[in-house]
Amino acid sequence: DLPIIPKQWKLLVSPASKDQFKVITDLIANPDVDTIVNAGDPDREGQLLIDEILDYVGNKKPVERILLNALDEKSIHESLDDLRSNGDFVHLKESALARSRADWLIGMNLSRAYTLAARRQGHRVVFPIGRVKTPTLALVVRRQRELDNFVPVTYYVVKADFLHKNGLIRAQWQPRDTQSGLDPEGRCVDEKTAQSILERLQERPDGTIVEHKKTKKKEAQRLPLSLSSLQVLAGRRYGYTPQQVLDTAQELYERKLTTYPRSDCEYLPVNQRKDVPHILANLGKLPAGKLAEWVAGADGKIRSRAWNDSKITAHHAIIPTTVACPFDKLTSMQQHIYYLVAQAYIAQFYPIHEYDQTRMVIEAADERFVAHGKTVTVPGWKVLYQSDKHDDDEEEKGTLPAVRKGDGVHYQNGQVDKKATKPPPRFTPSTLLAAMKEIYKYVKDESLKKKLKEVQGIGTEATRATIIQELIQRKFLTTEGKKKYLKPTDDAYLLVDSLPDEMLYPDETAVWDERLYQM
Repeated sequence: DLPIIPKQWKLLVSPASKDQFKVITDLIANPDVDTIVNAGDPDREGQLLIDEILDYVGNKKPVERILLNALDEKSIHESLDDLRSNGDFVHLKESALARSRADWLIGMNLSRAYTLAARRQGHRVVFPIGRVKTPTLALVVRRQRELDNFVPVTYYVVKADFLHKNGLIRAQWQPRDTQSGLDPEGRCVDEKTAQSILERLQERPDGTIVEHKKTKKKEAQRLPLSLSSLQVLAGRRYGYTPQQVLDTAQELYERKLTTYPRSDCEYLPVNQRKDVPHILANLGKLPAGKLAEWVAGADGKIRSRAWNDSKITAHHAIIPTTVACPFDKLTSMQQHIYYLVAQAYIAQFYPIHEYDQTRMVIEAADERFVAHGKTVTVPGWKVLYQSDKHDDDEEEKGTLPAVRKGDGVHYQNGQVDKKATKPPPRFTPSTLLAAMKEIYKYVKDESLKKKLKEVQGIGTEATRATIIQELIQRKFLTTEGKKKYLKPTDDAYLLVDSLPDEMLYPDETAVWDERLYQM
């Protein structure tokens, strides 16, 4: 039968949607209706969803297009005043149709071909192959192989304490490129070399500060959450799977407590600033401890970088709505997800985080030692995330004494720390989802990195969790332990080892998406 390439693409009304479909077709056929408005999501798939129905019923009535990416009253009125002809969006529909048919052809033909080939070799398997599913599975297989073949490297770090008239400076030895006893990564792998540094410092303890640099740094407010960033955050903080997060966000949305969950956007439309006092007032009444406390310190007049109409895609970021939340009546999972959404929203009304970063270089015993320090000057929005150890990956660097270039210092004591290189981390459902979103990091052809960064990863906000779930259900991946680490099964290795690189790396998807974008 292969290859299966339809001459005519047929559509069927699914039994689950039959009643609703009849309601719509009756309305289209109604003689009182003279114009139809396509109110699908303002993106590729939203365009096709409605156009497919209109094509299926052979509609001849004029069709207009409304583009809605926010559902507050002001946004809706503005969109109603700016209806366009649906015909202007025919290329958007063609792009979605090309994506849908190409994915169908890949899935239908390759799944069948590879399943039959595997069965001829005696394997009783079904291989589901897809443009997104397969590179995702390959990521886990490659990572597992890296882990299986990982050999830790022992290396040594030299730390030295120097006394300056204004206080103590703890610095780390920076080996020169020509230094013996280093591995190709520039790490000191010879313990004797490391110990000899301390011996030389003992003999010649006087040193000089040869470089001193203080830089003022600012860190803008963390953006509100898209579905992916919510899934990654909830996975890290509470151990929830991406599917659990999507289902819970959907429940909150259906109760009108948070906005549309399947959003890939982390920005907000400017006209929603009028809702800020109302939303903050609601959050301020919550018995959720921290949230009400944070609202008390928030300033609704602060305008973070999140308020940006030009960055809004089909939907805006997920935020609390103006509906007061009955927090005590929510399940524990719903409370946690609502908390994360509200926390990210309140953070927009705190100042930018500011700090001074200091770097100093000391020369002693013909060697260089570097010290880094950080002094927070304006805590700003980070006060909301201080207790979340998982979120603030940056280790707080200590403060350093006030010094000047050319000042003398005196070596006091030091130590050699024995360290070992760490294997790459194993994927969990939420870190795999993050990898799908940042798939440009995993391309084979470096020149495609930029393109893939622009296309926002593989899969969509709505499908990524489902794809991971399906790989687990079809027994290509298993989960282990409390952290739900993902491990490939024998079938996963079998599938990945039989496929060409075009299907295993995201490079081909980048090329496809570029073509779809050009359409």
